[in-house]
Amino acid sequence: MAFANLHDLLTRATNESKKIYELMLETETNQTGETRAQLLAKMAFQFDVMEEAVRKGTYDAVASKSGLTGGDGYRVQQYAERGQTFVAADTLKVVANALAVSEVNASMGRIVATPTAGSAGILPAVLVHCLDSGRFERNDLVEALFTASALGLVIANSSSISGAEGGCQAEIGSATAMAAGTLVELAGGTPTQVGHAVGLAMKNSLGLVCDPVAGLVEIPCIIRNGLHALTAEAAADMALAGVKSIIPPDEVIKVMHEVGQKMPVSLRETGIGGLAGTPTGERIKKEIFGYKRCKEEV
Repeated sequence: MAFANLHDLLTRATNESKKIYELMLETETNQTGETRAQLLAKMAFQFDVMEEAVRKGTYDAVASKSGLTGGDGYRVQQYAERGQTFVAADTLKVVANALAVSEVNASMGRIVATPTAGSAGILPAVLVHCLDSGRFERNDLVEALFTASALGLVIANSSSISGAEGGCQAEIGSATAMAAGTLVELAGGTPTQVGHAVGLAMKNSLGLVCDPVAGLVEIPCIIRNGLHALTAEAAADMALAGVKSIIPPDEVIKVMHEVGQKMPVSLRETGIGGLAGTPTGERIKKEIFGYKRCKEEV
């Protein structure tokens, strides 16, 4: 199986003096029969969709279909531009980007699931932030999406990216790890540093439950995307600075799966426990669907 674990992927990248994105491109070429140019063109389209979602949600107050959420990407963007922020104003815009994509998703707009719809704001947020910084060319970011794909494939093969199986740590945690590792390679970091970024980011998400209010991918999903986009950038910077994940990233990924399996079903995307089971969560569900589902004991 290609990309069964991170150790083998990083070792191969080191030994062959290749970027992870190059290895992913080679694998895709061999498996699909498509040329490098064809694959890059397809990924360029994916990046365009990601950027479109970021721009849509930061330039306009996009509302969800339920009416529960909307406009936070725009609000944070406007707030950041005023410059009186605790987090550096430009850095805060990555939060706005992630909120924006998630709100476009909740409004039934077009997004790219990276790796899932519920966590689709994080990777586009950091990559568009990189584009806006002027440090990187668009082609660099298209190639970086192959890095993210390889990292996501490792996690999916050895653990899970499903909230229903592993809780929100499997969705938000995986997206954060993918984004952090991708940023490290994009910045010229070593494969080993990429691994540390993945480990650092995922450790910060262990135990994160999936508790969508009324079963909708809105509360608390959208806010988690925003905050974890910032986490991805911080984890990448930590790895580039020389901070290491003392627990090897493959072990962190394995633990994520083990923790997810121990979570009660009520905390795995069922909309029963956690925030969904609070009095306010139950009231919202009743208002939206016109009935109150009995809470289940799991």
